[in-house]
Amino acid sequence: LASDSLGNIVDGDAIMAICAKHLKSKNRLDGNTLVATVMSNMGLFEFCKKHGIACEKTKVGDRYVLDRMLEKGYCIGGEQTGHIIFRNYASTGDGQLTAVQLLNIMRNTGSTLNELASEIEIYPQILKNVKVSAFGKQRLSEDADIKLAVEAAEKELGDTGRVLVRASGTEPLVRVMLEGKNKEQIEKLGAMIARVVEERLI
Repeated sequence: LASDSLGNIVDGDAIMAICAKHLKSKNRLDGNTLVATVMSNMGLFEFCKKHGIACEKTKVGDRYVLDRMLEKGYCIGGEQTGHIIFRNYASTGDGQLTAVQLLNIMRNTGSTLNELASEIEIYPQILKNVKVSAFGKQRLSEDADIKLAVEAAEKELGDTGRVLVRASGTEPLVRVMLEGKNKEQIEKLGAMIARVVEERLI
């Protein structure tokens, strides 16, 4: 993660957007593609679409990002948390390397980090972790009531947001993530889905 001169946090999604756009401008974005995970913000995907950059999504975890990069020969990928991989230089996320890449872009463009990051609209995003039983966690994908709750939220959000409900790979939790333009709306819908998950998978 980075902080601009005004104290604003620039997260991994914004950093990836800045770097991918710059690589594309230099004809160095292999496959014209950025690799991100399903947890990345809608704003990143819209930014890529606007600038003619393909964006492939993987499961959460930088190992899945790296696997896709190695499989298809892509040069940049990462997570919203800031684990960013520049495959031409390293096979893991490296904070110092990311900082050097950002500083290089600032020097080349003559832009401040705030100016670069302002091109990306980051949507409000909420994440609720719901504790469930081990048996309940296994039933997540089959539960009809949870499916109905997710479908109702998706219908209300329409094209202005999205819903992602997934089981944690390491803990007895179900993660409920929503994002959209209206934070109050996604908070309400997120609480509704979390309540159904808790009731059904306890």
